[in-house]
Amino acid sequence: MPDITYPAAEGHVSGYLAVPEGEGPWPGVVVIQDVLGMTTDLKRITDRFAASGYVALAPALYDSRGPKIKCMISTIRAHFTGRGAVYGDLLAAREHLITNAPCTGKVGLAGFCMGAGFCLQLAPSGLFDAAAPSYAVLPKDVEKLLRSCPVVASFGAKDPIVARGTAARLEGVLADGQVAHDVKEYPDAGHSFMNDHALPAPIRLVAGIAGVSYSEPEAEDAWRRIITFFEQHLGTDSELDDHTTA
Repeated sequence: MPDITYPAAEGHVSGYLAVPEGEGPWPGVVVIQDVLGMTTDLKRITDRFAASGYVALAPALYDSRGPKIKCMISTIRAHFTGRGAVYGDLLAAREHLITNAPCTGKVGLAGFCMGAGFCLQLAPSGLFDAAAPSYAVLPKDVEKLLRSCPVVASFGAKDPIVARGTAARLEGVLADGQVAHDVKEYPDAGHSFMNDHALPAPIRLVAGIAGVSYSEPEAEDAWRRIITFFEQHLGTDSELDDHTTA
């Protein structure tokens, strides 16, 4: 059953769990929501990781404690500051995958917009094996990414939200820290180009003009890069089978 709750420091957190077909174990991925929360698109993304051989958990960060509006405000603030109870919820998601799911113990992060910011805040923690932030705002103390886990990051050059030059700056810091990385900026993409929200046609048109719409060619290329990178740094179930029989 994909809708679950898991224990965290301040109670229980609800989430969406997607498990590959078969017996596992598989590497894990904590999928971090964008500002819209637990959407159909977030579940689609989580299912796609499972279809690629990863047991994936998307925490519902707005539903973990107190009134929803309060959770939203504190979560959005935390993605900028690097502090807050929501980080305990995300680390608890990692722990749940390792201890209660058929997981190999290797766990990555993937996030979009706000979720990508959380990825970069957590990447230097030493607790995750790879991170895939898409259109992230960099943390204020960007130098901490010199100690980051491997990063595969995607940006759109026409993004009206993320500052111009962010991709180049991130790549520079990761290179200086000799961190394994794959950073790519798509010249014709804007913000949210990997998020295929079910929008009415008129709103989708406006979103495209505003530079915040889904774009399939860039999204598919980014997915290819993420899965290839995760295979390298997290492994896959088939890779584990090959190792076992060698």
